[in-house]
Formats: sequence, C-alpha cells, structure tokens
Amino acid sequence: MYHPWRTLRSLQHVTLLWTPMRRRLGASNGRDTIHLDPRQYQVERRCTLAHELVHLEMGHEAECAPAEEARVNAEAARRLITVERLIDAWRWSMSLEEVADECWVTVDVLRDRLDNLSPDEAQQLADALLSREDGA
Repeated sequence: MYHPWRTLRSLQHVTLLWTPMRRRLGASNGRDTIHLDPRQYQVERRCTLAHELVHLEMGHEAECAPAEEARVNAEAARRLITVERLIDAWRWSMSLEEVADECWVTVDVLRDRLDNLSPDEAQQLADALLSREDGA
C-alpha cells in the first residue's frame, strides 16, 4: 500500500503547512512546500497529500490546466488504490462508498481510479465482478 505520509517524511526538503483554505483542500509550490487544509478528515488528508505530492514531483508551480489536473488525479488514484485491492474490495461491497472506505480513499479518488483503469485492469475487474455474480 502506498503511504503518502511516509513519502512526505522521506522528502527532507519539503515543508508541510496546515493552512485553512477556500475552495481547495491542498496546494503545492511545485518545489518544496505543500499546504493542507486542517479541516479535512484523515482519509481526505491522505488523498490530498498524495495529490499534492504528484504535483510536487511534476514541478507544477502554478495552477494547472484541466487536462494536467486530470493526469494528477489519475496518478494519485493509481498510487493509492492498487488493482488487487480494488478487486478485493469490489468482490464483497455493495456500494462505491464501501469500496472507497475499504481502500481508504474518498469516493472521488475511487472514481478517478475507475475512470483511468488500463485495459488489463478493467478486464481483471470485469472478471472479478462476473465471478461474484456467478457465486464463485
């Protein structure tokens, strides 16, 4: 499992600032600072930190275009949810909320992951769903 907090600890040059924000949950300067809104739940903090770490790695120093933001969302979701964990949660769950909870992400991050499955991952998930429906 990906641990964004562990990743942050390994980046000695990066400072985390707890900053109440409007219309955002986090931000980074693309070099050495990440801001997180402290009013988030822990799962939201985990997801937001993963997202901002991707921005930092990509060196995004300013607000990104929608297409670039979508790429960041997809990469953060991929790191946070392995296909194996997704399949395991999907086998027994009854809702997106249950899958998200089991994967320790928000529903939005889960949707980003589902929207960006590789063809092989999509096939693996479809096969798992078929075996669930067949009672296997």
